[in-house]
Amino acid sequence: MRELSLPSGRGTFSSEQVREFVSHPRFDPKVIGARDAAFPRISVVVPSYNQATFLERTILSILNQNYPNMEIMVYDGGSQDGSVEIIKKYERYLASWVSEPDKGQPSVINKGFERASGEIIGWQNSDDLYLPGFFHAVAQSFGRHADTQLFIGNVYLIDHNDRITWASNYGPFSVGHLIYLGWNLSSQGTFVRRRVFEKVGPLREDIQVGFDWDWFIRVGKAVRHTVLHRTYGGCYRIHAAAKILTFEPDARWKIDQQILRSHRVCVQAMLPYERQSWWQTKLMKLRRRLYEIVLYSPRPVLRRLRPLSVWCLARMGVICEGFDRP
Repeated sequence: MRELSLPSGRGTFSSEQVREFVSHPRFDPKVIGARDAAFPRISVVVPSYNQATFLERTILSILNQNYPNMEIMVYDGGSQDGSVEIIKKYERYLASWVSEPDKGQPSVINKGFERASGEIIGWQNSDDLYLPGFFHAVAQSFGRHADTQLFIGNVYLIDHNDRITWASNYGPFSVGHLIYLGWNLSSQGTFVRRRVFEKVGPLREDIQVGFDWDWFIRVGKAVRHTVLHRTYGGCYRIHAAAKILTFEPDARWKIDQQILRSHRVCVQAMLPYERQSWWQTKLMKLRRRLYEIVLYSPRPVLRRLRPLSVWCLARMGVICEGFDRP
């Protein structure tokens, strides 16, 4: 695979850079239509429903990767808000698209994954974004580490106007962290090899929230080789119509309890998630703090030691990329 360089710096971006990246087409049609076998094929599924306000930005965040071997599949649930017109604007660059009533987000993600031809697969919600250079970082990492099954990049939270409101600092992936402490990856900045989907099976279609959490727990139990990249690869948008805000906390907690119990976790139904008395939570907090110090501390002495820390982690089978930069 030919090497393409990442943007200058450490893969961090300002709100202005995020806005500029998705403000207009920046891709070369000849490049994205090349299907260059020197690059691993990346398939992205875009589930969409009445998100015309954001959909074009989402599509541009994929096309503007200017990646020479990608497959984009858009599954729209029959939107009536102008989404179809946006999809048609870019249909020449899409592998497939459809706009019709469906069974919900997890159903169309499953459909896309089943039809994907790429070695590397992921999904991007129609109100979220990828960031510059991310596909090349993913491809290079998968190329360097043949056993890698799961690739995780940091993500930003953004608002309605693409303003960054929060930035993640993920540590190396741990399924224990995901279960007992919460998210330590985000679909907006995560890709897996297609064979992981074949091994783990489809996302649950009987729930419309929490299906991603459940699926990544199952993925975490199945994979052995992961890569954490320091670059910011995606943006998760919080806005008034975001799905996470349409579910009452009590209803969401009932679904979360069911997910936890399906993974044989004891849950006290009367206590919220953050107050559960799991001893693993304390262990995961300690682990998180350790990695914050080792990988992200701005203190000069720790920054100088970071390449050694990354090397030691690699010797233990934990691949951390991009952390050895000053």
